[in-house]
Amino acid sequence: QGVRGLYRGMAAPIIGVTPMFAVCFFGFGLGKRLQQRKPDDVLTYPQLFAAGMLSGVFTTAIMAPGERIKCLLQIQAATGETKYSGSLDCAKQLYREAGIRGVYKGTVLTLMRDVPASGMYFMTYEWLKNILTPEGNVSDLSVPRILFAGGLAGIFNWAVAIPPDVLKSRFQTAPPGKYPNGFRDVLRELIREEGVASLYKGFTAVMIRAFPANAACFLGFEVAMKFLNWLAPGL
Repeated sequence: QGVRGLYRGMAAPIIGVTPMFAVCFFGFGLGKRLQQRKPDDVLTYPQLFAAGMLSGVFTTAIMAPGERIKCLLQIQAATGETKYSGSLDCAKQLYREAGIRGVYKGTVLTLMRDVPASGMYFMTYEWLKNILTPEGNVSDLSVPRILFAGGLAGIFNWAVAIPPDVLKSRFQTAPPGKYPNGFRDVLRELIREEGVASLYKGFTAVMIRAFPANAACFLGFEVAMKFLNWLAPGL
């Protein structure tokens, strides 16, 4: 399939990634504010974890349909049948066949993946920022330290997210009616046929992506926040 085969199904996550990360960081900020009595209150790590989990709830509304479309497009090449011509065509067909429920199939498993993983993601990043700046002046964190903290946070995130992600992908790409009891049926079948290790399928590939992708993500966030604080310091 050439190099393009490595990017199959890319349009759906690209369309969703900007609003998804906006909502993700907004959810984390909201989660922190809900637990603070004063704006300068320092939160504990369990509180940061809770704020991160709220972020995972917020992003699911965007992530679930994008993940569903991405997974279907990625596996159709292996079947030898071209059912969907692209992301938009896939979304239209899913809606035509099963309505909005067809587009959002796998939402519960997306929540099971993103809620604890997002908690780990943000808590780890804040923890590493504190470690890398013992004096506590995190506003002056250098670019290499931001990259390191963000990349490692991504690895911790996916260490938690991989098992539910495997279940979600299997469920979202299954024929209608194959798993009537949802993730419980997927889990039983996967362990029975392939063993517990199958829950960590794709571990190496995910980890290779996790560090650079999330290092770039947090660097982009920190640069954007500095620019916005400079542009509108009182906002």
